[in-house]
Amino acid sequence: MNMNKKPGSTCTWFQVCPLKRYFEKGLLDKRWIEDYCFSNFSLCIRKLMEDKREYHPDNMLPDGTIDHNLR
Repeated sequence: MNMNKKPGSTCTWFQVCPLKRYFEKGLLDKRWIEDYCFSNFSLCIRKLMEDKREYHPDNMLPDGTIDHNLR
């Protein structure tokens, strides 16, 4: 997968998001990255919370569920 998308097509938080790290380690399915980080990032609960500076755990997925397998 090309991690260098054109500007504006990637979530502003992608480079520092823990989900990027989980994906690169092989712990997170690429559909999360493709479906949220590179397209529907305005629907990402993580992004919405980050934009409001609200706490959210690193292992929270874009749909708001917590994946206890992510560390």
